[in-house]
Parts: sequence; C-alpha cells; structure tokens
Amino acid sequence: MTDAPLPTKDRLIRSAANLFRTRGYHGVGLADVLGDANAPKGSLYHHFPNGKSDLAIAAATWASDEMLRVIAASFDGADSFDAGATTLCFKLAKLFDITGWDTCPVANILFEGPDNDAFRAHAEHIYDGWIAEVLDHAARLGLREADARAKAEHLFVLIQGGWMLARARRNSDVLRDLRGML
Repeated sequence: MTDAPLPTKDRLIRSAANLFRTRGYHGVGLADVLGDANAPKGSLYHHFPNGKSDLAIAAATWASDEMLRVIAASFDGADSFDAGATTLCFKLAKLFDITGWDTCPVANILFEGPDNDAFRAHAEHIYDGWIAEVLDHAARLGLREADARAKAEHLFVLIQGGWMLARARRNSDVLRDLRGML
C-alpha cells in the first residue's frame, strides 16, 4: 500500500516551510518552492493569490500546527505540569537532532520576512496559540489560573531562548536541560 501523493497546495506549503526555515524568507524564490514541490507555476497563484506573502503565512501556520501537536502529545497523559513540560523539552531536543531544525520555523518565516503588520500579527497569534495550549494543560493538571498562565509563558520563553542557545552551541542538550529551569 502506498501513500497517496499530497495535494499541490500541501506540497507548496511544506516545501515553503522547509525552505524558509533553512534559507530564510528572502533567501527563497518562488521558483525554488515550485521546483521543490514539483508544482506548476499557475498553482501557486491559484492557491496563494498574493504569492509569497500568502505562502509564508500558510507555511508558518503549518509549522505551528506541527508544534501544537508536539505540545499536546507531550502533555497528554502527564501527571503534572513539570512532567509534561519535561517531555516537551525532550521531544523538542529530539526534533532538533532528527530534523536539523536549528531555528524556529515560525520566527524564520515571519520575522525574517518583510517587516509588516500582517506577519507580526500572525506571529503573535501563533505564539499565543502555543501558550494557550500549554495553559489548557496546566489548568487541567490543577494549576490555578494565574500560576498556569505564568508557567505557560515561562515555558514558552525558556523554549525560545533554549532553541537559540542550542542552535549557537549546536547541542540539543540545552533543550533537555531546560527541565531544571522549570
């Protein structure tokens, strides 16, 4: 049994997410995305009428959805906030090692792209979504609302900073060691 090929729109989004992550927004041309996705030129503007900027928003959203799945998987079944957060740190370290994601794909797409309100607003929306996902798990695990929010935001800041330090050191142990800072 073989997997069905992804629809063109999905191939464009995944290719863009990977290329923007590795080369930055300005380092990727539409021809690069089309070639990597094995897609005809007309399909890009059919799915993304505003071209590269629409594609960047879609790619950042796809990357965010992947992160939301990692967060959910880390906290599902956890018996405490710290246990879920520790699992998340370990999963992100493994992801860093396996994929070579040496930068946050959302940041590399939306903050390395054109300086515009739409990109900043979408980044804020994405990051608030990650924090809300952690906040929901913290509340489910019995933390009071104020404590849950503080811990969710603290974890987000730790992960973003840890990711940058892991990138600089080229060492995913930085992410694993975040559990000691929870």
